[in-house]
Amino acid sequence: MIIIGNDVDGISNLKASLHHTFDMKDFGSLNYFLGLEVISLDDDIYLSQAKYASDLFARVEIIDSRTESTSLEPNIRFTHMDVTVLDNPTLYRQLFGVLRIFRYIKGTLFHGLHFSVHSSLTLQAYSDAD
Repeated sequence: MIIIGNDVDGISNLKASLHHTFDMKDFGSLNYFLGLEVISLDDDIYLSQAKYASDLFARVEIIDSRTESTSLEPNIRFTHMDVTVLDNPTLYRQLFGVLRIFRYIKGTLFHGLHFSVHSSLTLQAYSDAD
């Protein structure tokens, strides 16, 4: 369970009440939860999955140092004339796509979300329809 808020006394009272009712431990400040790294700096919070991605690269033994700036190859167009018959084309497409995504993640490893108490919580998203 993660308890957050700006009322320190209220959080302490809630933890004391929960501890009285349930067998629980207080692990202190949140640093890592479900693959998400949480870094607290004064009035800012930074969320990142750099550790999770690094651990994943080590587990699958990807030692390729190449990175990609996009998760998919831009401006690629295939026609039926481009097709080469393979024994298992599905597997090839899956492996090619996964490797490119891994390279993209490796290139954006330290990107994350930054939240400041001085900024609004308005979410803005941008997309290229192509």
